[in-house]
Parts: sequence; structure tokens; C-alpha cells
Amino acid sequence: MAPRILMYTKEVCPYCTMAEKLLQLKGVPHIEKTYIDRDDRLRDEMMEKTGRRTVPQIYIGDTHVGGYDDLAALDKQGLLEPMLKKS
Repeated sequence: MAPRILMYTKEVCPYCTMAEKLLQLKGVPHIEKTYIDRDDRLRDEMMEKTGRRTVPQIYIGDTHVGGYDDLAALDKQGLLEPMLKKS
């Protein structure tokens, strides 16, 4: 069973789109998206959980991966696919 993928995002966000495409290329069938531009409470929740203000902020299971650059770095290091296969 693949881990849950949660992405804090905005309606218009090129880095969010790139992160989603990378995850889809890796076989992720579903990304749970939380749109922080729709509700200020969700933005506050994201900042409290991650300590960051920018989107995307991505969780694979309970692990905070970070933003798109962090996700792409994990992929380049060969660490992303094993994370996506953990149950």
C-alpha cells in the first residue's frame, strides 16, 4: 500500500504543478491537496506544521518532504521512489 501524499498548494502555483507532475511520473495515483489560498486557517496550519510559508509543502506519509526543490532533490538522489513504495 502506497503512503498518503498530502500537498499544501494554491490555485495558481507553477512549483505545485511541477511537483504534482513529478509525483504522477513516479506512479502516484492520488495527491490530497489542501488549498491554502481558500482559507487563512489552512495557511496558518501549514506554517505551524512545516515552519515554512511557501507552497508546495509536501508530505509523504508522515514525513515532511518540503517543497518542489526538495522533492526533485530526493528524486535525483534516488530516494523518492523508495519513499513512495513504503507501506
